[in-house]
Amino acid sequence: MVHAATSAEIRAELGHPVIDVDGHLQEVTPLFRDEVFERARELGGPRLAERVAATPLTYDEGAKWRWFELTEEQRRDEWAVCPAWWTMPTDARDRATAYLPALLHERLAEMGIDFSVLYPSLGLSLPAIRDEEVRRLACRVYNDFNAELYRPYADRLTPAAILPTTTPAEAIDELDHAVLEAGAKAVTIGHVRRAVPRVTREAPGATDLALRLDTYGIDSAYDYDPFWRRCEELGVAVGVHASDQAWGSRRSISLYAYNHIGCFSAAGESLCKALFLGGVTARFPKLRFAFLEGGAGWACSLFADLVGHWHKRNGASIRSLDPARLDLDEMAGLFDRHGPERLRRDPALVRAFFGRPEPHPAELDDFAAASIDRLEDFGARFVVPFFFGCEADDPLNAWAFAGQVNPLAARLQVVFGSDIGHWDVPELDGVLREAYELVERGVLDATDFRDFVFTHPVRLYASGNPGFFDGTACEAAASALLADQCRSAARP
Repeated sequence: MVHAATSAEIRAELGHPVIDVDGHLQEVTPLFRDEVFERARELGGPRLAERVAATPLTYDEGAKWRWFELTEEQRRDEWAVCPAWWTMPTDARDRATAYLPALLHERLAEMGIDFSVLYPSLGLSLPAIRDEEVRRLACRVYNDFNAELYRPYADRLTPAAILPTTTPAEAIDELDHAVLEAGAKAVTIGHVRRAVPRVTREAPGATDLALRLDTYGIDSAYDYDPFWRRCEELGVAVGVHASDQAWGSRRSISLYAYNHIGCFSAAGESLCKALFLGGVTARFPKLRFAFLEGGAGWACSLFADLVGHWHKRNGASIRSLDPARLDLDEMAGLFDRHGPERLRRDPALVRAFFGRPEPHPAELDDFAAASIDRLEDFGARFVVPFFFGCEADDPLNAWAFAGQVNPLAARLQVVFGSDIGHWDVPELDGVLREAYELVERGVLDATDFRDFVFTHPVRLYASGNPGFFDGTACEAAASALLADQCRSAARP
């Protein structure tokens, strides 16, 4: 086989579309701020306009540049996290492409991409705005602005709406507007950062230093089922585009790479794990989730870990670990024969130590909400509803297809994400070429690659909304694929 030299040539050889599940649009922040300010003045007059003017709307207006102004001593005193710098391509045409939908639309064929779902860049920080009125206004303006900007290019581009999820009611309100009024076909959420009540009560000045992540599925401050139900009713897949930079082990004051590596994987894992164990995928079997930009490695590891834990700690197996089952007479005898002299002289100590009652929650089965009664249930609860966004240059994309390794011989549903507009894509026309290297190396075959860039993306978006690709460059191919899947499902 003669390897194709360009992404466009690779696409020509494939015989099926390439769907980009995680392209990134870039925002001209001053223009967006002007839009929010004008809307605030229209709706709330000077009062709301002043609050908007005083609120950093995106990351680049807030903490990012402040780090560069701090001294080394100040960075250590606050343990201020080193942010990204030089974050976008320096080729003028490539950089402009992420800002200008007309240029991106024109260049997709050059990139070997037929259709791209575009996620926010700086806009991902909008749901974290603390002022509720400003937060909701900023997200509404952002979604309306992008809907209008990208509408003329809907045959190949669609922007994902961003949803503020501080409460389910807030999320549903923007979801309904974005889908029913602005015409959004894809949505995205992230974590909600909440204060720890005791810290707020006893040390209010330290509240920002003791935030926790709300992962929706378990231990949440709210019941998010009404939100999931509404997503399912509207047929939208939920994109999860979160980052755990500045949390846990990703908190360096000097190295951005240290903070960035693993941040999307950790964020995706925390949300995926909570949604699964919290039973969201059991209660809403038609809902689909896409965890973006973290790759497949963490997903395969999590899947195997969940299966392994279930084997040992499901409702029946956990009882084998009940301390009441321990034979204290046998333990005392073993220590008497093999233990050090001190314990042989005091068998009562052995009995007291090993006979202590251990507390347990009322519900012993951690997998009860997930409705896992048998191993095969993991297919419907994990493999089917979850999709994992993989960047082109990640060699671990192949792990998702390794049925000989994964439990249940599963092939996890990975989806191709270009991440155009960011520093890790210095050449836009090289993304598909990088992804295809796994085929050229013999790690993936043609069917695997087709699933990666076409079949899985269609399943993700069209499972709930069969008309997702209507009117797009992928309409005929997507319709044929869905028809084939329906015929296969109908066969006895």
